[in-house]
Amino acid sequence: MKPAGLILTTLLAPMRHRNMRMLIALSILFVFLVVVFSGLFHVLMEAEGQQHSWPTAFYWTMVTMSTLGFGDITFKSDAGRVFSVVVLMSGTLLLLVLLPFTVIQFVWVPWMTKREAERAPRYLPPQTRGHLVLTNTGPIEDALIERAINAGVPYVVLVADLDEALRLHDRGYQVMVGPLDDPQTYRAARLESAALVVATRPDTANTNIVFTAQEISSRVPILATANTRASVDILRMAGAEQVLQLGESLGHALFQRILDVGARTRVLGQLAGLLVAEAPVPRHAAEPLNGALIRARTGVDVIGTWKSGNFEAIAADYQLTPGSVLILAGSATQLAAYDAAYSIEPDTRRPVVVIGGGRVGRRVGASLAEAGVAYKIVEKLPGRVRNPDCYVLGDAAELEVLNSAGLQEASAVVITTHDDDVNVYLAIYCRRLRPDMQVIARANLDRNVSTLYRAGADAVLSYASTGASAIWSWLRPGDSLLLAEGLDVFRAPVPARMVGRTIDQLDIAVETGCAVLAAVHCKPPGGCSRDRSMPLDADAELILVGDDADQERFRAAYGGTFNASSFKKRLETPPPPAWGPPRAM
Repeated sequence: MKPAGLILTTLLAPMRHRNMRMLIALSILFVFLVVVFSGLFHVLMEAEGQQHSWPTAFYWTMVTMSTLGFGDITFKSDAGRVFSVVVLMSGTLLLLVLLPFTVIQFVWVPWMTKREAERAPRYLPPQTRGHLVLTNTGPIEDALIERAINAGVPYVVLVADLDEALRLHDRGYQVMVGPLDDPQTYRAARLESAALVVATRPDTANTNIVFTAQEISSRVPILATANTRASVDILRMAGAEQVLQLGESLGHALFQRILDVGARTRVLGQLAGLLVAEAPVPRHAAEPLNGALIRARTGVDVIGTWKSGNFEAIAADYQLTPGSVLILAGSATQLAAYDAAYSIEPDTRRPVVVIGGGRVGRRVGASLAEAGVAYKIVEKLPGRVRNPDCYVLGDAAELEVLNSAGLQEASAVVITTHDDDVNVYLAIYCRRLRPDMQVIARANLDRNVSTLYRAGADAVLSYASTGASAIWSWLRPGDSLLLAEGLDVFRAPVPARMVGRTIDQLDIAVETGCAVLAAVHCKPPGGCSRDRSMPLDADAELILVGDDADQERFRAAYGGTFNASSFKKRLETPPPPAWGPPRAM
């Protein structure tokens, strides 16, 4: 019934005057020919001595023009037969060519246009609220859309080209057609009711987007990405509330994964007032370490270990292996106490090799320089060489180039190119050359993270996930925290079967692999509590850490990992209506 309804809607819709005049002209021509042919039919039949009524004349004309030709009424003379051929050819031309063309022009084409407009609308419904407005598609946007779908947040991707919008719609995106530099596009996207506008195109295009969107609503926050430092101030002047240099952020995050820079805690983020950090186990500990000993001395909770892309929640008496990366939770004072007890001085004698001299690689080098660690950047494009003393010009796939960069003495190699195929190749190569060296790699697409771990990388960070996490933390602060690629801290409401029980009595780690960092209690005394012997109330929420597989098991067992800080509010107030089915990631 839907196609019939669409056709009926199209037929009843107002037509342009030009098309209507054409349709009327064709109709008049058809009626005129029927009348003329019926009159000539009478004249020729009387000449042959046959008498027929006017209804019979119209009948014969319509049967002949439509090429049915029943044969019940025929001419006997040559003139009549020639006339029959003329009527037949006229009917063929008019009914089989002009009328089908009219149907296509006035029914089929408008129907298809209407269907395309429904697939790629030019405005959002008035009831759309709290949605995310995106201006581009790519790995970062895909990761951000996946987070929005999991959290129940509506989104829309603005696309200037109709064909591109239809292609994206067929791939599952929620799209809206409109020029990105037209204020009407943002009015049609209900910008005044949006939660966040994200501009992730080139810097000049982002400036135009920000400036145009800011004119529509100065209340809605606008976040933009910048490729150069010079663009940061310009984007802020244009109206961007937050400007992210994702290359710089990723480069610093890769630097933080280098273990031999010093066995100190590195705060990765804060959630509900709780500091979450990572730290390598000292390679030369004076005594065997376990979580219970560290907590007794410093007050820091050891949540689990993270190695080669695998997270393992640990018990308090778990014996820690030197070289493992610990996930810690505690206050600033407690983390400082851990550093005082277990940190070592950075080993600045052993250099770090950085492969790739782009924005990410340069940022890794700058962070190493700030830490006083020697480094060399391997780059094969001469135009990217900034300081010849810190660069080695050449192809990292050549052994001589890597050796000249100090690979044999290096404590770590950081692979930062923007080509995942190259990164996998270099990870395998460096691991074979130096099995004892730490290999840290960048992934541009999330799907290549596991491949890089299998290739020999000790730590992998995804450009897509890092960027999406930075944007999401601005939209929903305190919702989740990215610790490493595939490892997140997240919040979840306390399931009914856990109410009244303590954290120590829970079997979440056994059932799902997720570790409980703390509980946030809504009732007095309230706040974030790491007291594992405190009973959980119905309005409390848990703060957990787990990798992707652990989170999937948690979803299956307990039903979701959405932000629980507004859990009760969501129960009382329905979520903002989505204007279409969510994209299946």
